[in-house]
This record gives sequence, C-alpha cells and structure tokens, in this order.
Amino acid sequence: MTGTETPRDVQSLPVGLPPDRPPTLRPRPVGAPKSTPVRRNGEDVVVDCAVYVDGRRQPPVAAEKALETAKAQGGFVWLGLYEPTEDELGAIADRYGLHPLAVEDAVYAHQRPKLEHYDEALFMVLKTATYVEHEQLTATSEVVDTGEVMVFLGPNYVITVRHGQHTGLTDLRARLEDQRELLCLGPSAVLYAVADLVVDSFVEVAGAVTDDVDELEASVFSPERTDDIGRLYQLKRELMSLRKAVSPLEVPLQKLAERQIDVVPDAMRSYFRDVQDHAIRVRDQVGGLDELLSSILQASLARTTLADNEDMRKISAWAGIIAVPTAIAGIYGMNFRFMPELRWRYGYPLVLLAILVACLFLYRGFKRNGWL
Repeated sequence: MTGTETPRDVQSLPVGLPPDRPPTLRPRPVGAPKSTPVRRNGEDVVVDCAVYVDGRRQPPVAAEKALETAKAQGGFVWLGLYEPTEDELGAIADRYGLHPLAVEDAVYAHQRPKLEHYDEALFMVLKTATYVEHEQLTATSEVVDTGEVMVFLGPNYVITVRHGQHTGLTDLRARLEDQRELLCLGPSAVLYAVADLVVDSFVEVAGAVTDDVDELEASVFSPERTDDIGRLYQLKRELMSLRKAVSPLEVPLQKLAERQIDVVPDAMRSYFRDVQDHAIRVRDQVGGLDELLSSILQASLARTTLADNEDMRKISAWAGIIAVPTAIAGIYGMNFRFMPELRWRYGYPLVLLAILVACLFLYRGFKRNGWL
C-alpha cells in the first residue's frame, strides 16, 4: 500500500451489500467465479485514498468518511483500487452510488475501451499496455502485455480500478499533487491524467515494437536464407492486442473533448482533445506497423516459395544430368549379344567419354539458364 490509507481503514469498509442494494441487471458471465481474489498475498484492495480541496491533498481521513468530507469541504476524493472482488467493490459502490452494470464490468474486467454515462456519473474503461523485454524475438515470444484501468467519475469523487501489474498510478498521483492548477479543475483532471498516461504508454510500446519490426524486416531481406514466418506471425498477433487497446479509445476521447458533460468542465476539453490527438497518432502508427508486417509476411512467403522453386530447379537439373549415364548404362546392362562396339577395343572408353561430354553439355546449359 503506497498511500496514507491504513489497513484498519480498509477493514472498516462494509464487506457485504445491504438488502436494498439494486440487483445486477445482467447475469454473471458464464464461467466467472462469484468473487475474483486474484491479488497476491499481502496486497490490499485500497491502494490509496485521499481528499483534495483547491488542488491540495488534505490530511488523511478514514475511507468510509472520505466522500462526506470531500462534499463538506467542496473538494473530491480519489480512491485507488487494485483488482477488487465483487463483494469489495460492491460495498464501495453502495457508498458512492455506482451503477451495478459499471461495477460488474470493473470486477470482471476484459472490457474494450469505452465511455458510459450513468446519470451524473461517468464510467470509462482504458486498456493498458506494456512492452515485454526479450533478448530475441521467437515464434512464442510475448511482446505486448495488456491490462485495464476503469475510472468512475462523479461530481465529488474519482475511483480508479486497476487490473494488471502496470500503469504507474502511484507515480501519477504524486505528479498530479505537484500540479495544483490542474487538480483545481476537479475529478475530471484525474481522468485526463490517467488517459494521458495510458496513451503515452502506447507510444512507448509502439516505438519498441517498431524496433522488432525493423529487425524482422532486415532478417527477411538479408542475403542469408532465414525462416521468419513464425516470428512474423507471432509479432502480428501481439500487435493485434495493442491495436485492440488503441483503436477503440478514439471515440470515448472524442466524446470527452466535444460533448457537454456535467462532470467535465469546459476547461478540461482542450486537455482531452490533446490526448485524443496523441491516441490518433498512435492508432495510425500501429495501423502502419500492422500493414508493414503484412507486407513483410507476404515477402517472406514469396522468398520461401522462390527458394523452394530454386531448390526444385537444381534438383531437376541434376536429375537430368544423372539421367544420361543412367540411360546409357541401362542400355548396355541389358546383356544383348549384338551391342554397338561391344567387342571393339576402344568401345568402353568411348562410351565413358560420350557420357562425360553429354553431362558437361547439360551442365553448361543448366548453368547458363540459372538452374544451377
């Protein structure tokens, strides 16, 4: 736990849903467990909880009193969660009035980037990505590791739910606390900062993947004969994961940048427009890499086919050359009584000479035509 929250504060949260809590409108996903305790031992669901007033972090307060304190002081609370279970997030959702459909998406994850509007609140899903370092790209290398960040945004609160071992929200919180002017714009400033962090990570991943694509391109077109089809296909699959995280993000960011939304002040639109511009550039870069990989894959297949054809021509040429002595030896091996020059003293050397001349003639012809 990295913030000022203590385990005692966390344990004071209700552990179950009250009887009058609205039921989930959708059934639990098929095969999904009732709860998802995927955190490692010693990790707490609440990473940090703080109240911000006029862009400044206030003294620590208990988690169950944070929202009331934020409303009373005219600020907002930022609650950071890590892979909460259904019961854990359900208890928090009841306190903050979160919509049950959004809560279900936040618990089970595996969502595509989207922005949903529930009354006065927003729910945004962002896919995160990180580049997996490797010494050499193989046909089974993991290149792009993805996770998710869900953001609940209300007039006096912002709740971030993280799935996966990356995104760096702790460092982001520290940087934001040094930018009072931005935090003064309210909870939407946190949503902007999270979206900007996610898109910046896409830029880094796309740049690293570009190096892998360049290495594969150089390998495919090198003079040496290489088999890169497996590596190309694997990188294309990994790039698809990044593309699924980047491409759908354009529409939610466009809504935040252009539409009138109560919890997003007009001053924040230009910030979201800047993030949208970066996301579009990354989308175009990823799309270009995907097209380049397709072209390289086709070129690799063409080179493989060409190499196979060259091998077949060489085999056919040598088979044609070997057919000459085989045919002559076969004729003389039939043991007929009357054979040409059978009893002639120079017949045997002459036949060998004829075989050699015919073979050399064929070899020269095949060599001239590029078959050998």
